[in-house]
Amino acid sequence: MNATAKITPEQRVAKLVDTLNTAFKKKECTVDEAFGEVTLTVPCEDLLEVLFDLYGHASLGFDQLIDLCGVDYLTYGQVEWETSTASSTGFGRGVDRAIDADPKKSNRYAVVYHLLSIENNVRLRVKTYLDSEHPIVESAIVVWPVADWFEREAFDLYGILFAGHPDLRRILTDYGFVGHPFRKDFPLSGHVEMRYDPEKKRVIYEPVSIEPRTLVPKVIREDNRYMNEKSN
Repeated sequence: MNATAKITPEQRVAKLVDTLNTAFKKKECTVDEAFGEVTLTVPCEDLLEVLFDLYGHASLGFDQLIDLCGVDYLTYGQVEWETSTASSTGFGRGVDRAIDADPKKSNRYAVVYHLLSIENNVRLRVKTYLDSEHPIVESAIVVWPVADWFEREAFDLYGILFAGHPDLRRILTDYGFVGHPFRKDFPLSGHVEMRYDPEKKRVIYEPVSIEPRTLVPKVIREDNRYMNEKSN
């Protein structure tokens, strides 16, 4: 029986945290553990070296890249619509829009890698923050070739550049598409979408069908059907 099968998941996580702290104590990396998951945050300039170490380190052995994605933190931690104070019955509840989104905010973009070590039966999340005006990072293809299409997707949707990628071009949007649709400041209006029309038997272009709107929090009021029960 494999020795790793005899230890609990909590013990594996604790061992991983200790190994990461030891392996990268000379670098400005941070290790966080929450809800049984471990996150390693790496400076962008050290990312490729750290990824090589995670792959080849004898005690780590993260031989599989499960996923890679981009993140836009432009409005992170902000509430798009906030309700003002309401009466006890819930009426008169006002809604004010308050968003202060600075497109040049520091640490706006990040790339997140999800890794798996089959031998050690443990997973790891690696995160690196990018320059907001020039989001660029080294490609992970030299470590895990499967990163190819993942990085193309992050480039297409977020505009993140991966230095050293052999074929960095769009993968989801149409030819000639302008902009990056997963950025928080990407407008939903003024664009066209493409779909196949089964009746015309060809691809057609039409205005984007998504209406930009914000869901207002539900207002809970007293129900007069149960007023008598409460009074009794």
